[in-house]
Amino acid sequence: MRIAFMGTPDFAVPTLDALAAAGHDIVAVYSQPPRPAGRGKALMPSPVQRRAEALGIPVRTPASLRDADAQAAFAALDLDLAVVAAYGLILPLPILHAPMHGCLNVHGSLLPRWRGAAPVQRAILAGDAMTGVTIMAMARGLDTGPMLAIAATPVDRKTAGALTTELAGLGADLLVRVVAELGRFPPLPQPEQGVTYAAKIDKAEARIDFAAEAVMVERQVRAFNPAPGAFFEHAGERIRILAAEVVDGAGPPGTVIDDALTIACAAGAIRATSVQRAGRGVMSAAELLRGLPIVPGTVLE
Repeated sequence: MRIAFMGTPDFAVPTLDALAAAGHDIVAVYSQPPRPAGRGKALMPSPVQRRAEALGIPVRTPASLRDADAQAAFAALDLDLAVVAAYGLILPLPILHAPMHGCLNVHGSLLPRWRGAAPVQRAILAGDAMTGVTIMAMARGLDTGPMLAIAATPVDRKTAGALTTELAGLGADLLVRVVAELGRFPPLPQPEQGVTYAAKIDKAEARIDFAAEAVMVERQVRAFNPAPGAFFEHAGERIRILAAEVVDGAGPPGTVIDDALTIACAAGAIRATSVQRAGRGVMSAAELLRGLPIVPGTVLE
């Protein structure tokens, strides 16, 4: 099948690989333009662009698909299908209608729950027991198109990073099955009940709110691992908590209540087990405390 692939982050790479391995003719890959990254702010191609170039597939990185030239260039590809996975740009109707079989999207939630930009993080923050991937026929609107197939998995105590990796693999496998047998996966309209929206993550959300219950704080830690990283501040330094456990404990919210970096919350407490200081590697809480004592009674911000 003659396909254009449209994606940007690591989440999309397994789907690109799976389509290539299945022998489809991927005539072009669309990805967001390179962004400044690192201390030197050099332009860095997206993970999808890097992978496509390694596979020898031509890459296009338009800043928008709204102008007539970009739409004409897309239509000229004479596509059977376009596959989209976390591309990050709105697809106007001329783009959606150009391929013979339209555009399929690999979305990281069980639609209609968590339409939008950050479904994995929002599922963890909300305490969802299950999440998954949905293969959707794209239509006008934010993740509103009919569904062709779903695959579910427990959230358990997975971090956003681990869950994203798992969903990327599930989505890649499911998408390839759908493309191989399009006629066997009739599109079903999304239910009108249960719609929620996964707003883009604001970095300010990563500041740990110890005034919340400990179970909520632990979710916050997992939802923002690996990025942007849930954090508190102490002695003018920002410290990220990458893993924590809910434990018994009480005290004013944000107060360190023992020598193991156990911190009181509104209900219960969390004990940090993996942390990171600015500009340093990941370490245990014990290693942190040897270099930066945080004594019981300290109130963290």
